Amino acid sequence: MKTSKSSFSILTGISLIVLISMYSCAPRENTFKPPVADKIAKELTMHGDTRVDDYYWMRLSDEQKNTENPDEQTRKVREYLEAESDYAKQVMAHTDEFQQTLFDEIVGRIKKDDKSVPYKENGYYYYTRYEEGQEYPIFCRKKETLDADEEIILNVNTLAEGYDYFQVAGMSISEDNNILAYGVDTVSRRRFTIYFKNLETGDLLIDQIPNTTGGVTWANDNKTVFFSTKDPVTLRSDKINTYQLGSNDAREVYYEEDETFSTNIYKTKSKKYLVIGSSHTLSTEYRILEANNPTGNFRIFQPREKDLEYDIDHFGKDFYIKTNIAGAKNFKLMKTPVSKTTKENWADVIPHRDDVLLEGFEIFKNFLVVSERIKGLTNLRVINWNGKDYYIDFGEETYSARFSANPEFDTDILRYGYSSLTTPSSTFDFNMVTKEKVLLKEEAVLGGFDKDNYETKRFFATAADGVEIPVSIVYKKGIELDGNNPTLLYAYGSYGYSRDASFRSDRLSLIDRGFVYAIAHIRGGSEMGRWWYEDGKLLNKINTFSDFNTCAEYLIEQKYTNSEKLFAMGGSAGGLLMGAVLNMQPELYRGVVAAVPFVDVVTTMLDESIPLTSFEWDEWGDPRQKEYYDYMLSYSPYDNVKAMDYPNILVTTGFWDSQVQYWEPAKWVAKLRDLKTDGNLLAFHINMEGGHGGVSGRFRRYRETALEYAFMLDMVGIKE
Repeated sequence: MKTSKSSFSILTGISLIVLISMYSCAPRENTFKPPVADKIAKELTMHGDTRVDDYYWMRLSDEQKNTENPDEQTRKVREYLEAESDYAKQVMAHTDEFQQTLFDEIVGRIKKDDKSVPYKENGYYYYTRYEEGQEYPIFCRKKETLDADEEIILNVNTLAEGYDYFQVAGMSISEDNNILAYGVDTVSRRRFTIYFKNLETGDLLIDQIPNTTGGVTWANDNKTVFFSTKDPVTLRSDKINTYQLGSNDAREVYYEEDETFSTNIYKTKSKKYLVIGSSHTLSTEYRILEANNPTGNFRIFQPREKDLEYDIDHFGKDFYIKTNIAGAKNFKLMKTPVSKTTKENWADVIPHRDDVLLEGFEIFKNFLVVSERIKGLTNLRVINWNGKDYYIDFGEETYSARFSANPEFDTDILRYGYSSLTTPSSTFDFNMVTKEKVLLKEEAVLGGFDKDNYETKRFFATAADGVEIPVSIVYKKGIELDGNNPTLLYAYGSYGYSRDASFRSDRLSLIDRGFVYAIAHIRGGSEMGRWWYEDGKLLNKINTFSDFNTCAEYLIEQKYTNSEKLFAMGGSAGGLLMGAVLNMQPELYRGVVAAVPFVDVVTTMLDESIPLTSFEWDEWGDPRQKEYYDYMLSYSPYDNVKAMDYPNILVTTGFWDSQVQYWEPAKWVAKLRDLKTDGNLLAFHINMEGGHGGVSGRFRRYRETALEYAFMLDMVGIKE
C-alpha cells in the first residue's frame, strides 16, 4: 500500500498507556499498565452449548479496514490495537539497542550482492540477483549461454518504490520467450493483480487482471493464459478463467462449486497439457486439455472421490500418478495411458510401502527420481527406466533435501537442494549416470561462520502412548549438559507439513550466545509417514500438543535445559500449538513466542465467511457436528484461557493477514490479560503493513526476528 494512504495505518494520538516506573533489565514483574479491552458479551450457541465471547467486537471487515471514514467500531478496534502496539514498545524499550545490534548482526551475515544458481529453460538461463542497499530481487536471464549479455526481466526494487508492502509472485513467460506475466500484491492480502510485460521492448501491455492468486499458465499459442481468481470475501480460489492478450475479455472456464475445495491450474513438465486441479485436505480431482488447443474443453482425468488423493504429470504416452488409492496410506506411484485416465486403468510403478512415504517425483528422459521419507528423513531415489536404482548419500545424521529447478527432460543431471542444521542451504548438480556430485553454491554466511564449530544431533522422546517423537537439535560445541542452557524448542505439526532440520543463519544469534536450538517433529506433520499426520489431526489433534510437551520434558530430563530457561516458538497453526501447550503445561516454559497464532479455533471453524474455513474442516473437524465441536472446544486456546499463571508471552500478528485474521490473537491477548494471575510479560506486536508472512523485502522482516530474540535473550539475562 502507498505510504501516503493514512487510512491504512492505525490512528495515532491514543493515550491509553500509563507509565508507572522505569522498567528494570533484570527478571521482574511487569511495571507498565497494559491496555484493558472493553468487554461486550456476545453469546455463541451451538449444540445446546453457549459460549460468551467478550471480545467478538474486535473483528473488522476488509471494507472497515480500508475505509477513510471509520465508524465507531472501527475506531475502537484501531485504538485498542494502537494501545497494544504502544504497550509492546514500552515494555521492550529497554532492549531497543540490543534489538538493533541483533538486527545488524543478522543482516550482516547475509551477502548483499548475491545471486542464485542459474537454471536453463527453453533456451534461456534464468537467475535472481540482489544488489547492496536494496530490499527486493532483480530477475534476470541470459540467452543460450552464461557468457551472453544479461537481460533484466523485472526489477522489483523499481516497482516497489512508494509502497509499504510489495510482493511479486507467479512469474511465468510465454513459450516464445517474449511476454512475462507476473502478479503484484500491495496490501499483503494475497489478492494479486496480474501484469504483462513485453520482454523485447520492455513495455507493459495494457492488459491487467485483478483479484487472482498471482500467476498465469500459458497455452502454447503465446497469447492465451489461464488463471485462478478468488472469492472477494472468503478468498477461496474458486474459478479458473482464460484470457487472450489484447481482448480485454476474460472468460470463465471452470467454477468450483464445492466450498470445501479450491482450484488451481498448471502445465505439465512436457508442456503438452494444461491441468485444472481441485483439492481439499482429503480429495483431489483434475481436468486436462491439450496446451495446443486452448479453446477446447477440459476433460476429467479421474472424478473426485472421498478420501482419494492423487497428483499427475505427463511423460511420453503416459500420465504418472502419485496416489493413495486402495488404502495406499503412504502413497504409491502409478501410470496410465493418456487416452485412458480413469483409475481402473492405473498400473503400479512403485507399490505402496508401510514404512516409506512417497512425497514426490521428477521425470527425466532416462530416469525417474522419487522423494521418499524414511524414518523421518527425505531420501532421493534415482531409478533408471530399466529398473536399476540407488539412493543419493547425503552423509549427515539429520538434514533437509529437496528437488530444485529441473525443467528439462533430456538431461542426466538432477538438481537438488540440501541443508542441515549446520550446513547452509546448498545447490547441487548430480549426474545420474556417473553419480558425480557438483556443489554449485552454498549460501554465504558472512562474519566468520565455521560449520565445524557446531554440533547437531537427532534423538527420540517417548510420548505417554509409547510413540517415539524425533527431535533435532543444534548447539555450539563445548556446552555442558548441566541442565542450565537456554533452549528454544520450535515446531509446527499440522497439515502433514514436515519441518526438516534445515539451516537458517539468523539462528546463530541465539546459538552463539549459548542457546540450544531444537525442532520437535511432532505428530500432525508427515515426518514418520502419512500415519504421523493422521495421528495428529481431527480427533487426534491433542497428540500434537502433548508430543511437544513431551519433547520439552525430554530436553529437561536430558540436562539440556530447565524450565526457567526453556522457550517455545511456533507460528500460524504452530501458534495454535503454542496456545494449547500454554494451557496444558505452562510451568514447562520461561517464555513463548506465538507468531500469527490460530487460537480461536471453534469460532473460526464455524464461520464460513472467514478465509480458509470451509476447506479446512477435514483438517480440524467440522464443529457443526457435535463430536468435533466438543473435541475442538477441549483444546481451542482462546476458549481454554483460565485464571492461572502463564509464562512470559510474545504474540505477533499482521493486520492484513488473510490466513489467520488479526482479531484471533487480539482477542486471545485481551482474554489472557483479563484472566492470568502472574506478573509475567505479555506483549502483543502488531504489524499494520504486513500479512501472514510479515513485511515484504529481503531484510526488513528481520526486525521482528530481532524483537523475538531480544525477548528471549533478555529473559535469561543476556543483554548483548
